[in-house]
Amino acid sequence: MGCSSCNSKGKERLCMEIVPIFNSLDYHEMMEVARIITSKKYQKGEMIYMTGDREDRIFVIHKGKVKITRLSDSGKEQVIRVLGPGDFMGELSLFTNSAMKDNAEVLEKASLCIIDGDKLKGLMMKYPTIALKVLEELSIRLEKAENLIEHLGIHNVETRIANALLDMAEGGEVMLKMSKRDLASYIGMSQETLSRKLSYFQELGLIKLIGHRRIVILDEEGLSGIV
Repeated sequence: MGCSSCNSKGKERLCMEIVPIFNSLDYHEMMEVARIITSKKYQKGEMIYMTGDREDRIFVIHKGKVKITRLSDSGKEQVIRVLGPGDFMGELSLFTNSAMKDNAEVLEKASLCIIDGDKLKGLMMKYPTIALKVLEELSIRLEKAENLIEHLGIHNVETRIANALLDMAEGGEVMLKMSKRDLASYIGMSQETLSRKLSYFQELGLIKLIGHRRIVILDEEGLSGIV
């Protein structure tokens, strides 16, 4: 006979194996973490949490994509980042007692592992490697945030777009993980401005736009020259 709880724990272990803060644990340590994890599925457009919610949990993406956003006082949405399998969110709730300051919306049907914050803090005391990995990930995110602030403050529109394309490119192509509307928000401009500048880059022979999500970089050196 099968064991449904064993299958569940197997899925949770698979979830942990793709997350940097857990994938260096040995089998017994990983199974100990698996015991404090629950899983949940979300549909496209569903909110995982919203500004003002009080959470003491970490959400780990096993499958799908999630958009993290904030709203300005005027109600304008600012995309902070787009997360995929192996990424996690809600980690700041482990270290503060304040309410959530951003929103997490599902972009693609997602499967998440949810980890109880208090229990995870206990394991962080037991296994310092986990705590160090969390600090490492937070440091990476801080560096990315500082770079983004720098780009928004001192670079013009074309430079910001060129930077974004070069950062996202893999094998000479960009497959957008977000809509062009969200990309425009992320790099601080309107969707109309982004579309106009991408068309301009295409006219210059720097890129080729294919459909809504695929961008082929034809002249990486020329694109780098804009940066």
